Amino acid sequence: MFNDLKKINARPKPYEFYTAETLWNDEHISKQMLEFHLNDSVDLASRNKTFIDKSVEWMTSRFNIGKNTAIADFGCGPGLYTIRFAEKGATVTGIDFSENSIRYAKEAAAHLDIDYVLRDYLEFETDKQFDLITMITCDWCALSPEQRKMLLAKFCDYLDNQGSVVLDVYSLTAFEQREEITAYEHLHFNGFWSADDYYGFMNTFKYDDEKVLLDKYTLIEEYRTREIYNWLQHYSLESLKAEFEENGFRIEEYYSDVAGTPYRKDSTEIAIVAKKAA
Repeated sequence: MFNDLKKINARPKPYEFYTAETLWNDEHISKQMLEFHLNDSVDLASRNKTFIDKSVEWMTSRFNIGKNTAIADFGCGPGLYTIRFAEKGATVTGIDFSENSIRYAKEAAAHLDIDYVLRDYLEFETDKQFDLITMITCDWCALSPEQRKMLLAKFCDYLDNQGSVVLDVYSLTAFEQREEITAYEHLHFNGFWSADDYYGFMNTFKYDDEKVLLDKYTLIEEYRTREIYNWLQHYSLESLKAEFEENGFRIEEYYSDVAGTPYRKDSTEIAIVAKKAA
C-alpha cells in the first residue's frame, strides 16, 4: 500500500506522459465530455452559447468571414463553432479525434456542407489551403512543446499566405491562481471517470520553471488502475511571442479572449491573431 501511495503522489517530468486519447475516446469518459460540451451552464469542455455567439460574430467581422472563406477548426468537438461558421457561408473543415463529438457534429450539421474529419489533429494531413485556422478553449496548452512545434509546421503548410491563426491560451495570471493540491474521493467527480465503482486520487503539480500545471488523476477500479494526465502550459505575452516567432509566425494582435475583448494584464487567458512571417 505504501508503494502504491508513493506512486500515486509521484511528480512526473513535464509532459512525460500523454493520455489525451483516453479523455476523448474512452466509451464512458467521452460521453461525459460530450455532455460537458453541450451543457450551457458550465464553461468546461466548451464555453457557453452566449460567448460562442459573441466570439463568432467578432471573428466574422474581424476576418470578413463569408462565402469565399475557408476555415479549419482544430479540435472542433461537437461543432459549436464550425456550424456557426458554415451558417455564415464559409467552407468549413472540422478536425477532432472524439468519435462521439464528430458523430454529434455531423448530425447537428446535416443541413450544412461541413467536412468533418475524425482524426487526431497532430496526424491530420490535407491538400487544402485555409484563410483561417482556429483552435479554441485553450487546447493549445494541453500539448507538449514538441507537439506544438509540429502543429505550427502544419499550420504553416495549410494556411494561405494572407491567412490567420486564432487561438487562446492560459496566462501566467491563471498559473498564479492555481495551487498544488492532493484530493481523494470515492467516485471522484461524480462518476465522471467510469460507469463502474472506483476511487479517485487527484494531484495538482506546478512546474514553476516551465510554467506548466498538471492535473494527474489516478483511478482505481476493482480490476484496473488508470492514470490520466492533463497538462496545461501557461504563457506570458513574451513567451507566446517567442514560441510563435521561433516557428515561422508573427503575432499581430493580443486579446483577453477569442471574442475580441481588449487585452488586460490580469486576464486569465490570452487570445492571439497570428500570421505566417514574411
